[in-house]
Amino acid sequence: MIVGALLTQQTRWENVEEAIRNLKERNLMDAESIASSEIELLEKLVYCTGFYRQKAKRLKNLAIFFSDNRMEELFSLPLGDLRSTLLALDGVGPETADSIVLYAAKKQKFVIDAYTKRIMKCVGIEGNYYQLQDLFENNLPDDVDMYMEYHALIVEYAKKYCVKKKCNLCPIAGEFNG
Repeated sequence: MIVGALLTQQTRWENVEEAIRNLKERNLMDAESIASSEIELLEKLVYCTGFYRQKAKRLKNLAIFFSDNRMEELFSLPLGDLRSTLLALDGVGPETADSIVLYAAKKQKFVIDAYTKRIMKCVGIEGNYYQLQDLFENNLPDDVDMYMEYHALIVEYAKKYCVKKKCNLCPIAGEFNG
């Protein structure tokens, strides 16, 4: 999950899936094995995600961080402390940190990604990352599983309509633009 959160930056999920397959084929899906891998090998395996040099370096650094720190201890930190710790790492911005917080640590933080921003804009709601995040967090029940499911549904919906430029078939676009 953490590998996917980092590799998905500035690329489509299909490319991340290919990179994950590449890493799995080399048994490189745990922190220790990634941390001890040659950077050139990681670059080759994540090439399909774009920005492969930068991502390989960040992936290795993140793996070193997680291999040096026990995940159970990190994930037991209070939400704000965990998020701050993750944001202090090179290459980890709000979306990546929140993906790790929500999906790996199972803590309540709504992830705002490009798909969410696109759908919200379509319904006439715009704002920065934190404004949109507050909108979701203030209007959804306190339920981690619901946050995960809701975010996953937004991603699937956007893949079906937004990525394929099918605005004319989109029920949301039709509702708000028609």
